[in-house]
Amino acid sequence: MPDDIFKALADPTRRRILDELTERNGQTLFEICARLTTKHGLGSSRQAISQHLAVLESAGLIRTRRQGRYKFHDLTTEPLERIVSRWLRPEDASETGE
Repeated sequence: MPDDIFKALADPTRRRILDELTERNGQTLFEICARLTTKHGLGSSRQAISQHLAVLESAGLIRTRRQGRYKFHDLTTEPLERIVSRWLRPEDASETGE
């Protein structure tokens, strides 16, 4: 699973999608596309963004939920927390005085 996470994070467009979901969670594909275009000047198609979202979802970094005819995308931080705790353990920080 960590390989999927690193692969997902390697792409700058996917990192921007995560940034946008951090700023405002629970967006639809249309909202994500609009924000990427207006804030970052990305002219990617809805299909391309949808594929990026699929990679993020398969890595466990986002979850989707349906509400009526809309599909919302929510950021999931647990996979990132597992990676951080793997290398940055609280007992290690206390030993270095941090």
